[in-house]
Amino acid sequence: MKVEEYVEKYRLIPVVVLNDISEVTPKMKALIDGGLPIAEITFRTACAKDAIAKASKEFPEMLVGAGTVINAVQCREAVSAGAKFIVSPGFSDEVLDECEKFGVPYFPGCVTPTEIMHAIARGLKVLKFFPAQVYGGLKAINALGAAFPSVKFIPTGGADNSNLAEFLANPKIYAVGGSFMMKGDIKENTKQAMLIVKESK
Repeated sequence: MKVEEYVEKYRLIPVVVLNDISEVTPKMKALIDGGLPIAEITFRTACAKDAIAKASKEFPEMLVGAGTVINAVQCREAVSAGAKFIVSPGFSDEVLDECEKFGVPYFPGCVTPTEIMHAIARGLKVLKFFPAQVYGGLKAINALGAAFPSVKFIPTGGADNSNLAEFLANPKIYAVGGSFMMKGDIKENTKQAMLIVKESK
């Protein structure tokens, strides 16, 4: 299954921060047991590259990507470790260049018309919207979506199980990202989130 097919099927991208390699197996297993075989492992921690490699090897059925990728070096490290997609908090031409070389999807953070126009000019149609609530949430997405009908968004930051249905119901939303599933009982949080996804279809 292609990256896009995974994301369109599950419509959720868990943002996973791992501080130690020992966290990989239990956290990935909890997501899978909750019904969501996707993880965006952030490059915020020293073990990120090794965590991506371990997750990719241990859970081949899982779509493992890298998040918070801010330069070409990190992008190369992530892809070489097994990342199948790359996410950035903002737009980076050098990261997109690397993704194009490797044939890996890139979801950059874009929240202004100028950033979105730049992304469209580079051939992108799915953009991260981060931090979603800080930049106006669904109200902003609706306004930007009207101006840029070819683009869909992955809002991240501010979504959780209490408002997930509202986000998913919006036609401009490609998927929803967030770390809300990773707080507390990951398996149970994920199960609840996936029930909301199922009901939204």
